[in-house]
Amino acid sequence: MRKLSLKFWRNAVHRLFNNPAAAPEGWYWLMRSSDIRRGRVRAARILGYDLAVFRGASGRVTALDAHCPHMGAHLAEGRVEGDELRCLFHRWRFDAAGHCTDMPALGGDPPIPVCTRSWPVEEKYGLVWIWNGDVPLTPVPFVPELGTEECAAMLANRFRKNCHPHVVLINAIDEHHFNSVHNLPVKLRMETREVSRHRIEFSNVTRVEPASLFTSFVARFYKRALTYSMCYWNAATGTVTLGPDFLHFYIMFALRPDENGGTEGQTVLITRKRGAVLNAVLLLLTRIVGAYFAKGDTLIFRSIRFQLNTPTEADHAIIDFIDHTERQREGTLSGRTAELIGARR
Repeated sequence: MRKLSLKFWRNAVHRLFNNPAAAPEGWYWLMRSSDIRRGRVRAARILGYDLAVFRGASGRVTALDAHCPHMGAHLAEGRVEGDELRCLFHRWRFDAAGHCTDMPALGGDPPIPVCTRSWPVEEKYGLVWIWNGDVPLTPVPFVPELGTEECAAMLANRFRKNCHPHVVLINAIDEHHFNSVHNLPVKLRMETREVSRHRIEFSNVTRVEPASLFTSFVARFYKRALTYSMCYWNAATGTVTLGPDFLHFYIMFALRPDENGGTEGQTVLITRKRGAVLNAVLLLLTRIVGAYFAKGDTLIFRSIRFQLNTPTEADHAIIDFIDHTERQREGTLSGRTAELIGARR
């Protein structure tokens, strides 16, 4: 049995875990791809930081610091020209890398190098993702069982919770709550596997014991342990894999902290590509499965004020996740950094 230090957990001050003023470096969902049309620009705010996001003529999405480096006009008030963005105020134009390519008042070509910050952006699963650091160190989050192969995906509900994303994530690895909240007739035991500094996985290792007619029926669909596993990327995005041996369901929860200490989330349903009709059926089934587990947790997230003052052995996966989160690097685009930048301007 793991020895848990009650004194340590009561006095712990977390650098990143459950801290609304900081965020681990990684990919965060920014908006739905459908929210930014070709040739359009819109303002966005994430992790306490303002951005101007535009989709150029080529279809590529770019995210720049919101305010022009000349006099601070908001670039989202400007217009898209090809794959570049022109400021409304003095008409300076910036390319996807953030370099100024035109200063009309000075005859066109900038006499000195001027640039604004451009943030790494990718699109996947119908979402625009942003890396809150200099250079992406991982691919956009994916389901380990599916790898980086192209999958069928569908956006489900967008939601808000009254607690930090880290608290939302630990709920899915809380062994005991599956019995107390969801009435699962199986006691789960989550085994931890830290893949890298950016990725940690938790997998159930207990089998379904045929103790009743129901569990005897369910046990027929599992040769080994009951399939339930979570993969967390940079403590910001989680993927769940569950279902019988012959058919696994995959759900992604893309999360980001809001400015009130809560969570803004987007659910993504994922399946292997098998043809349009079958994909649609499987994604619908995935939605039903996800809704079942989400229903019981709604009241918890509405009023929880997380604290781990009395840890038990059943909390071992949660403690592993907190430790994993604390050892990550803080992103340069986070609430704390944004406040410092804003103070200097």
